Amino acid sequence: MEGSIRNLYHYPIKGLSGQELVKAELKRGQGFPFDRIFGFARHDSGFDINDPRPIPKDRFLVLLTEERLAGLQTSFEPSSRQLKIEVQNNTVLQADLSTEQGIADAVSFFSTMFDLYDEKRPIFAHSGSHRFTDVSVLSTELMNSVSLINLESVREFEQRIGRKVDPVRFRANIYFDGWAPFSELEHVGKEFLIGEVRMKVVRRTKRCAATEVDPSTARRNIPIPRLLMKTYGHPDLGIYAEVCGDGIIRPGDVVSIS
Repeated sequence: MEGSIRNLYHYPIKGLSGQELVKAELKRGQGFPFDRIFGFARHDSGFDINDPRPIPKDRFLVLLTEERLAGLQTSFEPSSRQLKIEVQNNTVLQADLSTEQGIADAVSFFSTMFDLYDEKRPIFAHSGSHRFTDVSVLSTELMNSVSLINLESVREFEQRIGRKVDPVRFRANIYFDGWAPFSELEHVGKEFLIGEVRMKVVRRTKRCAATEVDPSTARRNIPIPRLLMKTYGHPDLGIYAEVCGDGIIRPGDVVSIS
């Protein structure tokens, strides 16, 4: 069975908008480049900047609990840590997150946005040693897994529920098509190829309430997890995969499994 990559994304700051890529350099045992390496943790998250460890996704400012984040258009350069946030094409924040002042400015922005004042101000979370992926708390291997969405599955789901579903809701790293709808869920434990890069399916992706948020309106308008359960008897759409070899992948590359 063969398909091909349509889009590549990373999400340098957990909860903020993704950035589309023209290529991605994958390395064995490592996650998607610059994906979810920063985040804004809640004041009571338990995150310790002096002893950083993975924490559950609901302890960050994320779409799961704060759908208004989808109304922000963000760009972030991971190497220089330059963050820019726009609302309706108007710049509302520019901050250098490599500096204390830039971090303070960003924290103040989100504190004001969500009325998190004084002791409730969020914490800029980063460690350099792990990622804040949704499955980071399960194991180091899963923390470094890559998320994929089969667009054929999204199309089939759309047809079954009679609603248009923007695939961006699922915040995946790799969007591909060409595989039979939902067939990817049956390949846990199997290896496959993207171009010349060998990967292994390690887990089905259980969808959460974050997918209810329309990325274009920042409103909850489709109960994705409930509709998946009603339609298929499970809440899964998408897979996590381990990178088993080095290589560069690009849109158009073949995604194949035997």
